Amino acid sequence: MLNEQLKDAVDKGAKIVAQARLDKNLKGAFFPPTLLSNITKNMRVWHEEVFGPVLPIITFKTEQEAVRLANDTVYGLGARVMSNDIARAERVASKIDAGSISLNFENRFLPVNPFGGYKNSGLGRERGVHGLRELCQIKVIQKDNKNTTAA
Repeated sequence: MLNEQLKDAVDKGAKIVAQARLDKNLKGAFFPPTLLSNITKNMRVWHEEVFGPVLPIITFKTEQEAVRLANDTVYGLGARVMSNDIARAERVASKIDAGSISLNFENRFLPVNPFGGYKNSGLGRERGVHGLRELCQIKVIQKDNKNTTAA
């Protein structure tokens, strides 16, 4: 899948800005970390989830455009906001439709943090208090029309 997404992007005008070289003697499924520029919306790396070390770089001019581009997807599992201005990064992150957003650092998956996405990247959450609530079943027991309790 990654090879197909990369080929599609390059065939449609993307440029490989950087790509690591992998030792040919490696055994297993390895893909070289790759940075791409000149990304356009007709490329698979724009409109498909890329589950591998391929980073399409998309430029923007305004904060509003950055948010619009970030939300221009049917997916929303994770995102990253990089900025020297933490207040701005937090403001932008609050407008992005994604389940986990990292500010200025790598993703940190902690067992207490709920995990899940927005849109087609998932419904509900795993882990943490919110994940435990996904496993609960609510039951309403009615005694009469005046007294209703939840268990």
